[in-house]
Amino acid sequence: MSLPNLPLDGLSAIVTGAGRGLGRAEALELARLGASVVVNDYGQPGRDGTGESSATPAEEVAEEIRAAGGSAVAHHGDVSDFERARELIGLAVSAHGRLDILVNNAGILRDRMIFSMSESEWDSVIRVHLKGHFNTTHFASVHWRERSKAAGGPVYGRIVNTSSEAFLAGSAGQPNYSAAKGGIVGLTTSTALALAKYGVTANVICPRARTRMTEDVFAGFQEPEAGSLDPLAPEHVSPLVGYLASPAAGGVNGQLFVVHGGMVAIVERPRVSATFDTAKESFGYDELDALLTPHYASRPPGETFAAAEVLTLKKG
Repeated sequence: MSLPNLPLDGLSAIVTGAGRGLGRAEALELARLGASVVVNDYGQPGRDGTGESSATPAEEVAEEIRAAGGSAVAHHGDVSDFERARELIGLAVSAHGRLDILVNNAGILRDRMIFSMSESEWDSVIRVHLKGHFNTTHFASVHWRERSKAAGGPVYGRIVNTSSEAFLAGSAGQPNYSAAKGGIVGLTTSTALALAKYGVTANVICPRARTRMTEDVFAGFQEPEAGSLDPLAPEHVSPLVGYLASPAAGGVNGQLFVVHGGMVAIVERPRVSATFDTAKESFGYDELDALLTPHYASRPPGETFAAAEVLTLKKG
């Protein structure tokens, strides 16, 4: 799959949740760009994290990479398990000599309105998404820090984490998912600051893609004509992951991107939209009422602090 002088030649990568959908597309893209890939997937058939786990999805993607001339090994393990995450990082180091790139993509859905959600539905989604990202990032960062100390300077390290626009604008039936994805952004920016001195960058993407995880979200949106690329295909997302994993992105750190269908948007940190100063020493109820109530009355009904970007895709 890889050819000489490609951007990721000689580099080792891990992609979690890579047996299907976005993770699969990302693993294939990293391999196409020259990386040796560890394909991780727990292989449960249900998008809610149910069903018996299987090594088959990860093995099939690894074999697909090898059949195309690339280098890949499979890892069948749950990244939300601390020890399995340690094992995953160790596999990349033992198989390829070191780890250079970590792409965190593994996740599940257990959708429910906040008033109906059970404790287990909350915990399971937070565990797989947020703790799963933490677990792999923790062991990868230990690896890079130790390498940097041994080398006496910066080393090569890239982290690409997966968030969602659900954290930006909210998603009524996904309080667990939205919270986890917001937590991943915070984890990423903190990691970016902590690891920069070791030569490691950490960035986060909010992808839109038609996958098993989003089949309900994009139900009814226009399907592509025969022979044309689906505007919601995961293959639109994977090139950005390849770029962020490459040497060319060495100056890109702590950034948040929205990506889909031939579009990449860089999201700024939240900005102050309005400021009110008290006419006294401190605010009281009456003064806040006089200032804030008219301010919000003039805004569109239901507008949130981060209004959702309107999908431009046409429904069929």
